[in-house]
Amino acid sequence: MRLRALIVDDEYLARQELRFLLGQFKDIEIVGEAASANEALKLIQALEYDVLFLDINLPGISGVELALKIHKQPNRPEVIFTTAYENYALDAFSVNAVDYILKPVSKPRLGQAIDKLRQKKSETSAAKGAHSPAAPDSITLNRIIAESGGRMVLVDVDKIYYAFMKREMVYIKTFEDEMLTRFTLKELEAKLGGNFFRSHRSYIVNIQKVKEILPFFNGTSILVMEDKEKSEIPVSRNQSKKLRKLLGK
Repeated sequence: MRLRALIVDDEYLARQELRFLLGQFKDIEIVGEAASANEALKLIQALEYDVLFLDINLPGISGVELALKIHKQPNRPEVIFTTAYENYALDAFSVNAVDYILKPVSKPRLGQAIDKLRQKKSETSAAKGAHSPAAPDSITLNRIIAESGGRMVLVDVDKIYYAFMKREMVYIKTFEDEMLTRFTLKELEAKLGGNFFRSHRSYIVNIQKVKEILPFFNGTSILVMEDKEKSEIPVSRNQSKKLRKLLGK
């Protein structure tokens, strides 16, 4: 079971460190980050998460107040607090938090919290019975979380022209912007839906945004996109055959 996580902390370095530590747990998928409780609340209302890694001392409303706001929501995410303050532990557990980790966060201590999370999710799944909803990895999304100007934003899928991998990072391209996303291309391929086509090992394109298809060397092709730069996207030889079949050619 993959557990979709949202990191909420107003300090960039704290989010970066927690992302690094969580990256060592194969069943934790970091889907987003937020620098305030209000920003996190918008993300929670837009997408489903399994767990929040939540700081308490946040600008505006606190992490405890955020947990209270979502406490009675259906399918609410579980909460693991990560904080430098000891004196909020009782408040934290009043909202049934899975755990309360004091900073600096260590991998062993984080591992204990994730074990508790796994156990709680397993018990919840068992209580719901064998016929549970589709796993998160199989869900087609209408919006994708991406990073723009140091902030996490939600991008409508129909505004994405293509996604690509560069220097081991994955980006999405809208009409004029490139934005970093934390999904892999394989994950995006599953989540973006039927208008998107894996043209190459490094590219996924929105077929609805293709302006022109140009033949290239040795059975490969080039897709000219309708974005501002008229980007040219490679199509591998095998995928060129699939594309022609897809388009009825």
